[in-house]
Amino acid sequence: MAEKERLRQLLRELSYEKRPVTLTSGKTSNFYVDGKQTTLNSEGSYLTGRLMLAAIRESGQPIAAVGGLTMGADPIASAVSVLSWSAGTPIHAFYIRKEPKGHGKKLWIEGDKNLAAGDPVAIVEDVVTTGGSLLKAVERAAAHGLEVKLVLTLLDRLEGGRELLAEHGYRLDSLFTINDLQ
Repeated sequence: MAEKERLRQLLRELSYEKRPVTLTSGKTSNFYVDGKQTTLNSEGSYLTGRLMLAAIRESGQPIAAVGGLTMGADPIASAVSVLSWSAGTPIHAFYIRKEPKGHGKKLWIEGDKNLAAGDPVAIVEDVVTTGGSLLKAVERAAAHGLEVKLVLTLLDRLEGGRELLAEHGYRLDSLFTINDLQ
């Protein structure tokens, strides 16, 4: 079975639930997708990392690091980073906090010693709905002096995220859309 088809299968089995739910945006939906159930599964992590790394390479952009808003992006960024190292083309990972750390250096971004101002980065997320959280990650990375070259998600729910990012000059690419799971 092809890697992308197997990852789709894992998303259906582990992440997709047909049930009423109130989303972070406040909207209600008759289904829920918890991408972390797949990205924290060992096989799901490997496949997500491989396919995201392939998307980064296919973009032609010279990406130095990959990261996004904690928690959804964390397993993806780590999987991509580890697999890039094993392939001999290292891409560092970084995590963006929802709030700055309350003590010490009061960081917004973890892994900052692996980053330099102007570094080209990919911002990743597990599931995008309206795009608000993903846009926060893009803006926080840019405020840190990073150059956001790619914005990637495992799954786009097709509920406005792509359009919101486009309004701010970013293109959202996704491995899957909700249509691939239903």
